[in-house]
Amino acid sequence: MSDTDPRIRDATPADRDFLVDCARAMARETEHLELDLATLRAGITALLGDPARGRVFVAELAGAPTATLMLTYEWSDWRNGFFWWIQSVYVVPEARRRGLYRMLHEHVHDLAARTDGVCGLRLYVERENHDAQATYRRMGMTETHYRLYEQAVRGS
Repeated sequence: MSDTDPRIRDATPADRDFLVDCARAMARETEHLELDLATLRAGITALLGDPARGRVFVAELAGAPTATLMLTYEWSDWRNGFFWWIQSVYVVPEARRRGLYRMLHEHVHDLAARTDGVCGLRLYVERENHDAQATYRRMGMTETHYRLYEQAVRGS
């Protein structure tokens, strides 16, 4: 592997600002939202400091972080295993269409397949984000019959 080849690695606390920038950009692009910077920074710091909250991967091109993917965990009593939820996927605009999401997805899929107790991968996607939906289908994911609901219990 040369220095210019893409590589996938675990995020570290040193990646916090990159991850914050990605999350803010994703919220703007996909939902036209401005996230509260202090809350977001605290959330990413908490995630990076506690493996029980999830795991974050970074794709690098020429040694620079260019894409990210976060995993969180859901226990399924029906399957006696964990679903790994793919979240916070972002590829910086100048690095898109280079296969970085595919690399991240395949890395997570392979890791899940080798990890005892993982029964599957899940994600949610904006209804109108047809490009992302097509990408996920190309990766072998299928749309489920579930709808997603939420209810806030605190302001955010």
